[in-house]
Amino acid sequence: MTDRPPPPRRPVPEATLDRLHRQVLDWYAAHARPLPWRDPATTPWGVFVSEVMAQQTPVARVEPVWREWLTRWPTPAALADATPGDAVRAWGRLGYPRRALRLREAALTMVEQHGGAVPSTVEQLLALPGVGPYTAAAVSSFAHGLPVPVVDTNVRRVLARALGGSALAAPSLTAAETRLAATALPADASDALAWNVAAMELGALVCTARSPSCERCPIADLCAWYAAGRPADDGPSRRGQAWAGTDRQARGALVQALRAAPGPLSGASLREAWPPEDQRLRCLDSLVADGLVEPLSEGFFGLPR
Repeated sequence: MTDRPPPPRRPVPEATLDRLHRQVLDWYAAHARPLPWRDPATTPWGVFVSEVMAQQTPVARVEPVWREWLTRWPTPAALADATPGDAVRAWGRLGYPRRALRLREAALTMVEQHGGAVPSTVEQLLALPGVGPYTAAAVSSFAHGLPVPVVDTNVRRVLARALGGSALAAPSLTAAETRLAATALPADASDALAWNVAAMELGALVCTARSPSCERCPIADLCAWYAAGRPADDGPSRRGQAWAGTDRQARGALVQALRAAPGPLSGASLREAWPPEDQRLRCLDSLVADGLVEPLSEGFFGLPR
């Protein structure tokens, strides 16, 4: 089965883009969620931490942990002085705890190469451990006010529907989508900054993947997908990611047991956290390889020091 065709190559009329910008920005001004990292007083470090935490994690779970981290480690230098184990413990149940280690490694790099500050350009941010194109663009825009396109899953879906007429974006970011996002970015710098977060918010709250609320959408009158009758997605099938019984669940259970323990745990104690032996041993090996767990004295394991 082939992927759906990319968004149309024909230029989007300037008048259409002007209306799109105005209507989305007006909607955002009235409906934006008051997320703490959007506060103008939030430091670039606070924005950086929020972006790393929010990867593949619901905002509602991120906010309390984000507040705890910023209280405990208000600067890159503060986190750089922490131990890897402290970072993993403080990560709590956000999932993908490897991100906690990468966040600390990024803080170390900021201290060593950027005077303890969060770098501003996309190129500098991409050079940090664990930072990919989306995070680099988001931090450059949201933390430093640079007018670069920020393209997450929500933005891709809004543009695919409004300008491309497709139900969903491609399974992974394409060059055509990147060009379309750059084309859709307002020319005015302040509007560009607001557009980045507004388009993202529209996709998160209204133009959702499974149950879009087109009746509440501020750009329904401009949306090519809506005008076409909301045709079903014709791209590759998308299966939900399994969880129960997977290595990901096993790894999470093992890390949680170590996080909750006052000290190292024996292999027998970890057996209680995840009984299937072959899978437990395989996952312990992978956790050690990822730096999330350390083998200590014979048969004991602990969080990294």
